[in-house]
Amino acid sequence: MNIPSNIITLVAGIIVTMISIWYGQNHGLMPVAASEEAIQVDGLFNLMVTIACGLFLIVQGTLVFCLIKFRRKQGDTTDGPPIEGNIPLEIVWTAIPTIIVFILSIYSFEVYNNMGGLDPMASMASHHSPSQHQHHQPMLAMANQSQISLGIGDSPDENSNSPVYVDVNGIQYAWIFNYADSGIISGELRVPVEHPVHLNLRAGDVIHAFWLPEFRLKQDTIPGQDATLVFTPTRIGDYPIICAELCGAYHGGMKSRLYVMSETDYQEWLQENIIAQTQEGVNTVAVNTSEMSDGEYLTPYAQEMGVNQEIIAQLRQIQ
Repeated sequence: MNIPSNIITLVAGIIVTMISIWYGQNHGLMPVAASEEAIQVDGLFNLMVTIACGLFLIVQGTLVFCLIKFRRKQGDTTDGPPIEGNIPLEIVWTAIPTIIVFILSIYSFEVYNNMGGLDPMASMASHHSPSQHQHHQPMLAMANQSQISLGIGDSPDENSNSPVYVDVNGIQYAWIFNYADSGIISGELRVPVEHPVHLNLRAGDVIHAFWLPEFRLKQDTIPGQDATLVFTPTRIGDYPIICAELCGAYHGGMKSRLYVMSETDYQEWLQENIIAQTQEGVNTVAVNTSEMSDGEYLTPYAQEMGVNQEIIAQLRQIQ
């Protein structure tokens, strides 16, 4: 039974489309999506995987078909037909990639804009200090008026929950998190779920890259220039914070953790650390050692080592 080539082509196209769509939604190549921004990025990535899978099947399927269909028959020593070109075919395989690029470009721009991506107009604005976070403008990450804004700012769809502002300083080989509103300084980042998080990123020595794989965010931190990351976590859990820029001999060890907590747990942690750091500050007294005698300066060290008057007397007798 001869099946028309049109039917075969249609069935093959349906099969390729179904496989591509299924794999594009079930590839399992990305970690869990833990933020609103991650869902948008995954949508773009899934579309790219779907298109790539379809193109792969079409190209490889065509190659296999041609290998079988047009293989040399036994005893055939003649040359193939002298085909010089095929204008319609060349137009098709040029137009299809062009259309795909346009679709991906428009979609990626829309996703980036929805995430609060780089706003070229913000490059003429000045950066606000941590004490002015309440008046922070969207997509603003500036060190001075001559620099281009860096990072991901506020999304056009504002969240009604109160935001959390954290200053992040990258140094070899650690991330330091300073909660400007409470004065807490920590080596780990803790944030409440469903609250916008504003990170003001700086580098204290060399270029680092603040990477949150589960949040689909990565931003270079450059010495002398601030950058901003704004995201809204949606899943309670702990996630890695990784430096993704080679920054020195121990670059591989420059890691920290991001803990997304419930509102209640976050407030408890906040109060506990505010009290702990307040008590630590009260118990710490600054002393000008230049005004101290040798005995006053060495007394705390002697007490720590267990040296007392009896031991000193015994040492004098030995001498």
